[in-house]
Formats: sequence, structure tokens, C-alpha cells
Amino acid sequence: MKVWLCLSGLISELRLAVPWGHIAAKAWGSLKGSPVLCLHGWLDNANSFDRLIPLLPQDLYYVALDFGGHGLSSHYSPGVPYYHQNFVNEIRRVSAALKWNRFSIMGHSFGGFVAGMFSCTFPEMVDKLILLESSPFVLDFHEVENLLTYKRRAIEHTLQVEASQKPLHVVSPEEMLQGFLKNNSHVSEKCGELLLQRGTTKVATGLVLNRDRRITLPELSCDFISRELFAHFIRKLQAHVLLIKAVHGYYDVRRENDADKEPFSFVIGMLKSTLKERFQFVEVPGTHYVHMNEPQQVASIISSFLQSKPRLPNQL
Repeated sequence: MKVWLCLSGLISELRLAVPWGHIAAKAWGSLKGSPVLCLHGWLDNANSFDRLIPLLPQDLYYVALDFGGHGLSSHYSPGVPYYHQNFVNEIRRVSAALKWNRFSIMGHSFGGFVAGMFSCTFPEMVDKLILLESSPFVLDFHEVENLLTYKRRAIEHTLQVEASQKPLHVVSPEEMLQGFLKNNSHVSEKCGELLLQRGTTKVATGLVLNRDRRITLPELSCDFISRELFAHFIRKLQAHVLLIKAVHGYYDVRRENDADKEPFSFVIGMLKSTLKERFQFVEVPGTHYVHMNEPQQVASIISSFLQSKPRLPNQL
């Protein structure tokens, strides 16, 4: 796998070659520092971390990638679905390209689900895992009756997009921003503009979205797992884990009663009982995009976690 590097001020733009094209990424910090891979949420891109990373320790090396089909990364080849496992594969490809044997991962929302699966599949490779408004896995609580429907919709949507001859939808910058904000109520206008900088391309009459139209609702791509599998998987974790939840984040705004909040309570309880001193849970003011809207709310917490020296197992 080849790596192309383009320096731009203090930030480096990376292009990592993959069989279907390239994975785009951007890097901050010191090449000599311990590496931290940053994974954005569903339909977002690497700009998700632009306001947070400058507030973190600059002696580390941060790489924020665009998942395939997002941002500036290539779309998957025709006929290849955007399944959860494929995004996990991307982490392994990126770490191989960068020659990383061990690194930390910071994932927001869907990026945390991908980071969790990778950290359990390749436990020896992950030093620290930071989950921003996320969980290591998506549980099948209250979803069992929907799982086959999700699989069917995913297949039908892909076939529909492949058969469609509709041209790309071109809109004005203002219309693009207002549409984005309407569909992402947790994102401030400034942060919406930041995500659209990398998530759109200028054409003669306006802007078009960069993302692959085959990518739709996250539940059509996620791997839902049972409580039993969750318990089994996290026992494989070797990483220290920090989970940051926003007071008005995803797990509150979209959950209307105690039964709806049950999966998150289960996640926190299992991580505490299994990882013990290796797990840290912090709740902060803010919304689902607190790391973008108010990065100062989480920067010091993340900095302390990244700079801490994990104790060896026999010291716990």
C-alpha cells in the first residue's frame, strides 16, 4: 500500500492506496509521537476533529481518516456494500500503510462502533480507546424484530441506487448548509460549514455531496449484537477505555423513556465490571457533537487520558 503525503501548514493531507482507490486522511502533531487514529461518525468526515485536536497534546501524532464513501475517500467498487465489517477492515489497512503496530483510537458515534470491533478483534494493537458519544458495539435491545427488515432495506436501497440514472443533486452553498443543519440538529452552523468543506465538491452551478449515495441509514450497515456477545467481546479488550457522554447527546435526546435507555445502562455496567480500573466514564454538558461544538468541554479529559501511563496487569 502506497502513502502520498501533502503538507499544508501544520496539517498533513494523506492518501492511502487501497484496492478500490484511496483512503483520505489528515494528520496533526509530531510524527515521532504515539499515534492516535480518529474515526468520524456516520456521513461525517475527518473535519469532525478539526476543532478538538489542536486542543490536545501536540507531542502525539493524530490521523483522522475519511471512511470509504465519505469525505475525500474513494467510493467502494460497484457491488460492494457498506457493511460495518468493511469499515473495520479499513482500520487494519490504514494501520498497515502507516506501519503502526500499536496505537490509540478515538471514535465519535458510528466511529466508536467501528473502533470497538477493531479493538476486540485486534486487542494487542490498541493501547487506548476513546468513545465520544458512542459505545463499543450496537446492541440488539428492542431491535430483534427489525433486523431482517434492515438487511432487506440495505440490499434494496443498493440495487435502487445502482439502477438509478439520476444526476448528482446540485444546490447552492446556503441551501446545502440549511439542509445539512435540518438533518443534523446537534450540529452548530459553524461546525456544519466545517463538515461540508470536506463533504462537498464545487461544480459550476453550486455544490454536490461527496458521499456515496449507496450509504443510507446507519442501522442498515451496523452489526447488532446480543448482550451475551457484548460480554464475550469486551473480555478480549486489552485497551484502557474512556467513554464520554454528553448530557443532551444521542443517548438522551433520542431516548424517550427508561426502557429506551436500558442498552446504554447495560453497556456502562458491563464495561465497569469487566474492565474495572481500565474503564473511565465521564458525562459532560453538550450535545451529540460536543467534540465539535464545544471542544473545550472534552479536551482536558481526553488529554489527561492520553497522557496517563497505563498500569500493568499485575499492578491493578
